[in-house]
Amino acid sequence: MALLNIGASNSDDAFYRYKMPKMITKIEGRGNGIKTNIVNMVDVAKALGRPASYTTKYFGCELGAQSKFDAKTGTSLVNGAHDTAKLADLLENFIKKYVQCYGCGNPETDILISKTQMISLKCAACGFISDVDMRDKLTSFIIKNPPEVKKSKDKKAMRRAEKERLKEGEAIDEEQRKLKKESKKKAAATVTTKTSKKKANGSDEEHSSPGGSQAGDADIPAEEEDDDVEWQTDTSAAAAQQRMREQLSAVTAEMVVLSTTEEKKPPTPKPAKKDVLSETASEIKNKLKEGMKPSELKSSVGSLAGTSQEVMNAIFEALFGDAGKGFSNEVAKKKPYMMAVVKDEESQMRLLRAIEDFCGKCSSEALKEVALAIKGLYDGDVLEEEIIVKWYEEGVAGPNKGAPIWKNVKPFVEWLQNADSESEEE
Repeated sequence: MALLNIGASNSDDAFYRYKMPKMITKIEGRGNGIKTNIVNMVDVAKALGRPASYTTKYFGCELGAQSKFDAKTGTSLVNGAHDTAKLADLLENFIKKYVQCYGCGNPETDILISKTQMISLKCAACGFISDVDMRDKLTSFIIKNPPEVKKSKDKKAMRRAEKERLKEGEAIDEEQRKLKKESKKKAAATVTTKTSKKKANGSDEEHSSPGGSQAGDADIPAEEEDDDVEWQTDTSAAAAQQRMREQLSAVTAEMVVLSTTEEKKPPTPKPAKKDVLSETASEIKNKLKEGMKPSELKSSVGSLAGTSQEVMNAIFEALFGDAGKGFSNEVAKKKPYMMAVVKDEESQMRLLRAIEDFCGKCSSEALKEVALAIKGLYDGDVLEEEIIVKWYEEGVAGPNKGAPIWKNVKPFVEWLQNADSESEEE
């Protein structure tokens, strides 16, 4: 099948990657019942990333003729006899209006329909959003027959599959490390066994040598005798003290103090967690006032005092400590800071625990919006549904199960669980 570059401006580019099949038409019927059948309309529309019903309807609107697309059979019909070249020109106009990005000309776009019934194209290559002319007749048909929306679960499923792949790779690496350790242990055990056998042979020869063989032993060179002798030194503390007493005088030996007899110094008391939390939070607040960016926060996390959970609590306290009504909007505005400090599942759990700690001392107005705040982080791919559900289940079963946060978060968690079950059934 002959392939053409998508877009007339790219027709001379031999290396253009976006291609579509050449349109094939066939005239059917006679008289008033004559029709033009676009034989491969399904393949052409698939290459453009648009439903075949859109292109068929566009031909009908532009030609002023009735058009029909049968989804079951894939048949595309337009009343009247029309040349292939004319339909190809109309298809080119369709591509410019509803396929190509108005910014970069890339045909890899998705149709978006806003709440105000406005149609736009979002480019997957450059991110430009193109506004479609709503005066065109096809726009009303697109609004009534919107394209199938790709579920956001697909991206999350891809991330889950990638994480599972990484976990499997880590498990394989761990098994290889264990095998290496076992091989090293076996090699060390073999060396130890050989050494013990040499010692045993040497002791047997000493005990079994008769007294009359001294003359024969005298003929053996001294170097060969020394090769079989193994010299060892007792390195225990008691043996060291004994040697010191033998070598030094009694007065000097009493003055020597071994490191093993030194009294252990009491550990330096650590500052209270509240002090660490407040100091770290105030430090972050000062940096935020100075205009600290998310990337700068990410690079400075390692230098902050306290444990990982304390640092996360301090960051959340610094960002939203004064939040009341409108807490969820503040979380949405400062989402880049959350994305900067959340890297993996453990950091997601630390963020949720920081939210839990924050809600324990925040105002009632902020507490009412905690579910909206968590949903905003979920929609922004900062938190994943598995981590949210796990955190909720641990919380309602833990010692702090009576906290009001669980009552406010419960509807959102149930919605997540129902959405997962529906996607599994589909």
